[in-house]
Amino acid sequence: MATVPNVDNKRYQGLIISIALFLSLIGALLAFTFYTSNLLERNTALIDQTNQVANSAQAVIKDLFDLDSSYGEDTKSPHIQRALSRLEQNTTLITNSIAAIEQGGTITDEEGNSYDLPKIDSNAQTNIAAANEQWKALEPKIQAYLKDADNVMVPSADELTQAVEQAKTSSLFINDSLDSLTKDVFNSAERQATTIRLIQVLGVAAIFTYFLIFVFFFVRRLRETDAEALAARQETQEIMETVNTGLFLLDKDLNIGQQHSRALNNIIGSDRLAGENFTNVLRGRISDKDLKTTQQFIEQLYNPRVKEKLVDSLNPLNKVMLHNLSEDKSLDNRFLDFKFSRVYDNKDIARILVNVNDVSDAVYLEQRLEKERSQNDMQIEMLTTILNVNPKIINEFISNTQAHIEKMNNILKNPGSSQYELEGKLKAIYREMHSLKGEASALKLHSFTKIASDAEDKLHALQNQGQLSGNDFLPLAVHLDDLLSLSNTIATLGERINRSAPTAAKTSTVQAPVATQNPVADHAASNADFDGGLDIDLDNEADDDLLSFYNEFTKEIAARQGKRVQLKSTTLTQTSIPVHLAKPIKEISIQLLRNAVVHGIESPSVRHTAGKTDVGTIDLEVQDNGSNFMLVVQDDGQGINYDSIRNKLIQAGRFGTEEANQLSKGDLLKQLFSSGFSTKEHADEDGGRGVGLDIIKAKVKEYDGKLNVNSELGQMTRFVITLPKA
Repeated sequence: MATVPNVDNKRYQGLIISIALFLSLIGALLAFTFYTSNLLERNTALIDQTNQVANSAQAVIKDLFDLDSSYGEDTKSPHIQRALSRLEQNTTLITNSIAAIEQGGTITDEEGNSYDLPKIDSNAQTNIAAANEQWKALEPKIQAYLKDADNVMVPSADELTQAVEQAKTSSLFINDSLDSLTKDVFNSAERQATTIRLIQVLGVAAIFTYFLIFVFFFVRRLRETDAEALAARQETQEIMETVNTGLFLLDKDLNIGQQHSRALNNIIGSDRLAGENFTNVLRGRISDKDLKTTQQFIEQLYNPRVKEKLVDSLNPLNKVMLHNLSEDKSLDNRFLDFKFSRVYDNKDIARILVNVNDVSDAVYLEQRLEKERSQNDMQIEMLTTILNVNPKIINEFISNTQAHIEKMNNILKNPGSSQYELEGKLKAIYREMHSLKGEASALKLHSFTKIASDAEDKLHALQNQGQLSGNDFLPLAVHLDDLLSLSNTIATLGERINRSAPTAAKTSTVQAPVATQNPVADHAASNADFDGGLDIDLDNEADDDLLSFYNEFTKEIAARQGKRVQLKSTTLTQTSIPVHLAKPIKEISIQLLRNAVVHGIESPSVRHTAGKTDVGTIDLEVQDNGSNFMLVVQDDGQGINYDSIRNKLIQAGRFGTEEANQLSKGDLLKQLFSSGFSTKEHADEDGGRGVGLDIIKAKVKEYDGKLNVNSELGQMTRFVITLPKA
């Protein structure tokens, strides 16, 4: 882009030259004034010197006459001494002064100040020459007298008489010549002074005239420049008022320029932006982290060593949400897209041009499309599950989902205010949510699993919160509503499939009504009434499908955990599970299988080091001994590490070191089955929440059963669940 400084230099070049010429004229006038002042000073010194010579000549003649009339008086008397001293001084002064005047030399006054005498003109030269001629006739005679004037032994009357006689003759000529000289010098000085005054007047007049001309043209140029600037400003203003995007400039201090587009006020939502600091405009409307990143980003834009294209990819204000700070709550938050470009002055970065657009509609459209895409993917996922899983298992899942949500609704509406009651509600909800997540994960319903995992995150945060209140449970209503909505989707898809299949025989319908008196729970259950259900074809292959279901479930968890697992069962397909125990047996089996893969079976490298096969084995067996029904799950993994449990309890702060060391294996197992305790370092979809074993313990207790655990470190772990058939 064009560089402004070069244009300015050409524009103001004439002004700079004019000012320099004006200052030169003033300087020349001042120099001439200084010179003429020095010249006048020298002329004044010349006039003073001619007057002094004339006065000295008169004094010499007077002293000669005085000494002649006083001849015979004691030469040592004060009178004679003073006369002789004056005569000698004036004689010397006249001799030196005439030579200085004649040659234009340097003289020194009585106060010791030295002056350079100017050269005199021809008339003055004639007069000074005549005076000098007469003085040369008189001065030797005066010197001859002064030689022995104060010596009484040598007569000096003749020398004095000769000097007096010569003085009578020369004094008249000397006085006339000096008078003429003084007049010539004065007239010459007067002429010079007149000339100097004339030149000064003309110089001042010229300078004043030049100043008026300069001011006239300068003001006219200023008016033209102002008119051009006004026209440019109007054009810029018209552009700024017309464009639909927000345009403004930022300096190094992140201050917004005085000019910006009119659309910027509406886009940002503020009437006062010119001159404001950009960070102050954004503070409170974006996160503090984004605000700090924005400051660092703009600082990098001002760094000439950083490529603009490279730093543009790090723009933190790309489609950023700007929160509404207005009191008008009806205004939505906006999505704004900021683009930053460097403005150069020659090779220097002068400003940052910011272009901001309101992209809220585009972002909302993207979100809506993404939501629809997610819903389509979810329906495809559910449809895939429906088509590939035994309808009995699907209906059991829908029924169990309704049961879990209904139970959580009942827990939510159950009053409780003490910390003990609230902690009990939290643990109960956590168990139900974890069970629901386990069944959804087993069916590869990742949408269910994601919602349940998010709910578990909130429940886990509440567990670590310490102090609980009833309001802490309110956000769970949203998750329950989403889970019910997904259940409705599965039921609707199943019904459509059954309607399109003419050979299907509709034998049963699953409905999940949820009626509560709790407003939050009622909201969560508002969509619980299913329009229809899945047809269930109860065939003899149901148990085979269940074993296949467990097998796929364990393999999927193993794949996520980086392990290899083989599930074995010789009794599941040969033993009939009582109807009222089918649900708890399935829930417990899911939790035990997950626990075996996540916590029991080692990774292939660890198993190889321990001398085991890379593929871990899990045995799932069921037994009916008449009065009781038994579920046995055993793995050949690493077993239960009681020292690891002890150390985890110490790290969690549940026990002190000394107290933990006194715990027996039975005590440690009880802690392992407590809610919220897990030996896994990091929680994920498959474990680490400390809820799985708690669910098993609660289910066994609910059905008046028994739980037995046997483990050998590095070899195996076996869980035996005994449930009464009555």
